[in-house]
Amino acid sequence: MVEIFDVVALGELLIDFTENGVSPQGNPMFEANPGGAPCNVLAMLSKLGKHTAFVGKVGEDMFGAQLRAVVEEARIRTDDLASDPKVHTTLAFVKTLPGGDRDFSFYRDPGADRMLTPEEVTPDRVAHTCIFHFGSLSLTHEPVRAATVKAVALAKESGALISFDPNLRPPLWDDLEEAREQIAWGLARCDVLKIADNEVEFMTGETDIRRGAAILRERYPNIQLLNATAGAEGSYAFYGQAETFQPAFRLGGTIETTGAGDTFCACVLNFILENGLTDLSRSDLDRMLRFANAAAYLVTTKKGAIRSMPEREQVEALLL
Repeated sequence: MVEIFDVVALGELLIDFTENGVSPQGNPMFEANPGGAPCNVLAMLSKLGKHTAFVGKVGEDMFGAQLRAVVEEARIRTDDLASDPKVHTTLAFVKTLPGGDRDFSFYRDPGADRMLTPEEVTPDRVAHTCIFHFGSLSLTHEPVRAATVKAVALAKESGALISFDPNLRPPLWDDLEEAREQIAWGLARCDVLKIADNEVEFMTGETDIRRGAAILRERYPNIQLLNATAGAEGSYAFYGQAETFQPAFRLGGTIETTGAGDTFCACVLNFILENGLTDLSRSDLDRMLRFANAAAYLVTTKKGAIRSMPEREQVEALLL
């Protein structure tokens, strides 16, 4: 019997070293938090009771072992998580800025996630899912770019919805024009888009989200649902002739914003799994955004992402 997944994601799985105080000698201390945007999305979906699987690659090192264990702990299927005996697990050092935003320093030249090959993408996994999710970090270099292209094609052929998050990280691209080209490739193939305000500007030149979203929807009519996040301001949804905005939750206690966008994205995908993607009303979109905003806020009150995802009950309590 073929196993069907709610969401399969492909991409980076890495260690986010986040600042965690100062040692008695005055040296900065870092906490090794498991992360990586596509797997962060799956972790929240698993919290919401969805059946998920991850396709990617880590190194055969202590961090790779840690990540595999954490992903399995999060109830994400790891049958398609490969290991590289020569290339180390990707690392990111995260500096928290005032207000909770972040500055990243990546150790990925190369990193194991970049080494995923098309041969390591099994049709049985990506062709048997309701939603296939990916981001642009798996498009920065070969061979993982070819692996992503293969996976998206297999998922589309099987009738899965395609979800895309540009997740732009300029330091990881050799050329930002190439970044635009590859993000445009993802935009042209997705049914559901989660995009941040800075990425809207990067792809359209527009600082106004509504104008930028209109440009994207005209260029890429394949996008059925476009969700744009505006950090601490809130989020927008554009669907058919409907558009709406819901403000962010500002209840204090924010430590860092790592994983907030991924948590938001996961909640949108969960809404689609539970409600479908046809005949959505503006009230449906408002309900979707409020839940996603609440979950995103909660993850900012903890360090890291995969192990910081809230329970459904915690999100619902915030909405009362």
